[in-house]
Amino acid sequence: MAVATLASRAAGFVRVLVLTAALGLGTRLLDAYNVANTLPNAVYELLIGGAMASVIVPLLTRAALTDPDQGVRYTQRLLSLMVYGLSAITLLALVLAPWLVDLVAPGFTPDQHDMAVVFSRYFLPQILFYGVSATAGAVLNIRGRFAVAAWAPLGNSLVVIAVGLLYVVSGSFTLLAIGTSVGVFAQMALVVWALGRSGFPLRLHLDPRGIAIRRIGGLAGWVLLSVLGAQAFLVAATRVASLSGPGGVTAYQNALAVFQVPFAVIALSVMTTMLPRLSRSAARRDHDRIVRDLSLAVRVAVAVMAPIAVALVLLGRPIAEVLFDHGSSAPATVRSLGTVLAAFGLALVPFSAYSILQRGFYAMQDTRTPALITAGVAVTGIAGCAVAGLVLPAASIVVGVPIAYAIAYTFGLAATVAVLRRRFGWIDGRRLLRTHVRVLSATTAGGIGAFGMTVLLGGAMPLLTIVAAAGVGALAYLGAARLLHIGELRLVLVTTLGGLRAG
Repeated sequence: MAVATLASRAAGFVRVLVLTAALGLGTRLLDAYNVANTLPNAVYELLIGGAMASVIVPLLTRAALTDPDQGVRYTQRLLSLMVYGLSAITLLALVLAPWLVDLVAPGFTPDQHDMAVVFSRYFLPQILFYGVSATAGAVLNIRGRFAVAAWAPLGNSLVVIAVGLLYVVSGSFTLLAIGTSVGVFAQMALVVWALGRSGFPLRLHLDPRGIAIRRIGGLAGWVLLSVLGAQAFLVAATRVASLSGPGGVTAYQNALAVFQVPFAVIALSVMTTMLPRLSRSAARRDHDRIVRDLSLAVRVAVAVMAPIAVALVLLGRPIAEVLFDHGSSAPATVRSLGTVLAAFGLALVPFSAYSILQRGFYAMQDTRTPALITAGVAVTGIAGCAVAGLVLPAASIVVGVPIAYAIAYTFGLAATVAVLRRRFGWIDGRRLLRTHVRVLSATTAGGIGAFGMTVLLGGAMPLLTIVAAAGVGALAYLGAARLLHIGELRLVLVTTLGGLRAG
């Protein structure tokens, strides 16, 4: 999964680079495109995305264990609910498109607003595509098949890359708009095809008695609060970024995309494969196994994420220059993006650990506790964004957004650890603390080596700076990790090398 996710994210980067070069970093057109393209994701996450991990996967796992047909009929009803329900929601979103754009980007000029509305009318059908794709992927995961769902976003990115290149030649606004949604459709089609190939009978069954809705509805009320909080934080961050002037939204969203790559490759892969296992342990009331699995997942994630976080802090600006300083990109926006990316490095470890530990509640089918914690995270993050908008100069407002992320998710992590410890009676604290101290020591050694190379080389050759600093920093980190006996990192290396040899 990590290899597939890495390939998909790499293609996603190429997609971002192609669109940036085609539309121009810091231009009003790219800002309008990015805002419109976030709307289907935001609506989907609000209505389905949060429930997918917290409610639907555990319910499907239990149905597979307890239903006479291994949950086939229940799963078919759920797929039907997604198709019919999300189709209706998509139609409603199309009608509300102008107000959705106003909500997300109040700083847009009238022309930008109109462009974003036109784009959104092409993009909002992605709500249905994302929902069906995610549900089919969840069914594949329950059936022990993880690869295709992890590879599917690669197809999406390849389609959009081709569309972006054609746009450079043709300049066709319609081609760009339609092609972006065709990419998401291709992702959905690939996952549904894989589900059919797995032997699952692809049939839509109406649910006249509302069995699927009742089971989900019994747990999803608190999930809605959780997702509302997360989306409110996202909207607040986008609104504040739009106040930084042209390029502010794009700087925030591109930096967020870079930030999410290591999270997706490591933490999200761990969470996706871990949730069915946690759900089975919860069904058997094996709480000690839940704690041990959560502890191992967090320790592995921290051992990998910590040096990457330091690299983002130290190399944010050179990375931005190498990735985005092309075509008609505005130099000021590239510099701003680099600063925002460096600030996002502060949030990587707490965000990853928080996201992993939340799965412990979901496996227990407890949606109330994570919803309340997420609400606290959202309030903290929104307050941080508001302070950034009030205190910082206009051009620097966007830099305050990732700092708000870091503060909010550090609070969320601390609250989650405290509640889990009280819930299970223990949280494997000694091993967690020991690993964190050792990783901090090793990361300090790596950071010193990387910083030394940045000072030695300066900023004249960003690519050379990145390669040299990352190389020296990685060697220093790995050497210190070996001296400090960080077993979690060795586990990652051994598992990865073994998987590559087996492949």
